[in-house]
Amino acid sequence: MLVVDDEPDNLDTLYRIFRRKYQVLRAASGVEALEILDAEGEVAVILSDQRMPLMKGTEFLSKTVSSFPNTVRIILTGFTDVEDLVEAINAGQVYRYITKPWDTEELSRIIQKATETYDLLKQRNEELQHTEKQIKLAATVAQSAIQRLSPDAILQLITNGVSHILGADICALATLNEGAIEAVTLTGDLPDAPALLSQNCLVRQAISSQSLQTATVAADPTLDQEALYQAVDTQSHLVAPILYQGELIAVLSLQWSLVYDDLYKVRQMMGLLAAQVALAMANVA
Repeated sequence: MLVVDDEPDNLDTLYRIFRRKYQVLRAASGVEALEILDAEGEVAVILSDQRMPLMKGTEFLSKTVSSFPNTVRIILTGFTDVEDLVEAINAGQVYRYITKPWDTEELSRIIQKATETYDLLKQRNEELQHTEKQIKLAATVAQSAIQRLSPDAILQLITNGVSHILGADICALATLNEGAIEAVTLTGDLPDAPALLSQNCLVRQAISSQSLQTATVAADPTLDQEALYQAVDTQSHLVAPILYQGELIAVLSLQWSLVYDDLYKVRQMMGLLAAQVALAMANVA
């Protein structure tokens, strides 16, 4: 959580109240608080004083809404700034306000409830984003099936769309012939893609087992010598088999240069996506 107050005594008191239960960041002004958020990223709760020099609490909180929509914002006030508070609450910028002097037990209960609200908001928004990605992926593959394009152009359209929607730095759709890579449709920069993919342990495992494979490269020392990961900076890798009527016809390889936090959720999408890609490939064969 982030506490913001221009009075040092209040700031120290709030820190002492919450430091045992939460990681508490402190700022003496709205400007300083914005700098902390830029450096630290999203926090669950912001507890801000209203009357501060240069920038009111409600003004500061309004500046955090677009960047941190899940954060729960609370105002502390010893004044009756009703108009500002009502406007901020109605605009969704403030979860609630607390009058000074505060009751410590009540304040602790409110912060606990605020953290629970944050968790629910974050989970709901992540689920919405996940669903949105699934819809976009399905639409991309379906679109490829109805466009009058060459087979190569259709496969390129699929890899471009998958790479963009899932934020992958490299997306490779490798078609197979008797279990060996025959051709690669690529989005991103991967020199000598057929050879590097053919040699890669994750790709080989996906082909031999006909099952989805994932790896976080930095977490597995055995992957350090993989030529694919030496050729391009890869932190997360996913390989999905593409089967049509029980026959393995391709593998879809996705690489991210950063550790991809949503890798588990991407795994969940792959079953439906792989089936759609297989159908699209069969239609253009």
